[in-house]
Amino acid sequence: MDLTLLKDGFFVMVIGMGTVFAFLTVMIFAMDINAYVLKIVNKYFPEEIPVDRTAAKKKKSQNSDDEIALAIACALRASGQ
Repeated sequence: MDLTLLKDGFFVMVIGMGTVFAFLTVMIFAMDINAYVLKIVNKYFPEEIPVDRTAAKKKKSQNSDDEIALAIACALRASGQ
């Protein structure tokens, strides 16, 4: 086996892994800076929170169902069944 091929392969591997490591390091710093900038922007320009009107209707109908079930249970209990 030729030792120079092994050395060249190892050198290419180190260069490739170093490039990936450097890119990921830069990307992490960029994401941290982006998060910091977005916190500042959200402080002055907050996002509007959408109101979910269907959840209120569902909750109201669920309360009605609960009240009906409670009334039926009370009526059955009062009648002795």
